[in-house]
Amino acid sequence: MATRSFVLWLHGLGDSGPANEPIKTLFRSPEFRNTKWSFPSAPQNPVTCNYGMRMPSWFDIHEIPVTADSPKAESDVLKAVQNVHAMIDKEIAAGTNPNNVFVCGFSQGGALTMASVLLYPKKLGGGAVFSGWVPFNSSMIEKFPEDAKKTPILWSHGMADRTVLFEAGQAGPPFLEQAGVTCEFKAYPGLGHSISNEELQFLESWIKTRLQSSS
Repeated sequence: MATRSFVLWLHGLGDSGPANEPIKTLFRSPEFRNTKWSFPSAPQNPVTCNYGMRMPSWFDIHEIPVTADSPKAESDVLKAVQNVHAMIDKEIAAGTNPNNVFVCGFSQGGALTMASVLLYPKKLGGGAVFSGWVPFNSSMIEKFPEDAKKTPILWSHGMADRTVLFEAGQAGPPFLEQAGVTCEFKAYPGLGHSISNEELQFLESWIKTRLQSSS
């Protein structure tokens, strides 16, 4: 029997959860037969980089393109993290082993994935960041629980990204290394600010090798 697992997918700025649901159709391995998928939608919030316009947004973004040195909206990120933690808590309370909980996200959702996984009190199966960035200053590292640092991170970024610059993605692994977190970084030449099927196929195998049987 396939192990019970949970995959939480966090969308990018201005997007919605339901629009991303087709992603799960690519996960055809039998290991995913007992996987619960969740595609939540971000609340409507004013966004500074879009002149204060209200749109689906997990936390505020000050400027686009996002660079390695863009200002961080830390307190806003921390509020969003609490909401994600509530979703994870609920699933673990329902019986899913934390080692089989995977948080994945694109762009703003990728930044939130990294924040949520590294501030969660338990080790999770993994966090996958696509075209994301580090939403924290390094002073936040001391707040990461010891168990959270054991959660592996997969970081994928398109080298032709003009929205969240490749340099913003490249800043991820050194930050994680400083925190003592294992990170696998994958660069995709020619890929802009989007997710490719190649990235999702790799994600499927990456999660598959980390699923733990309940026996």
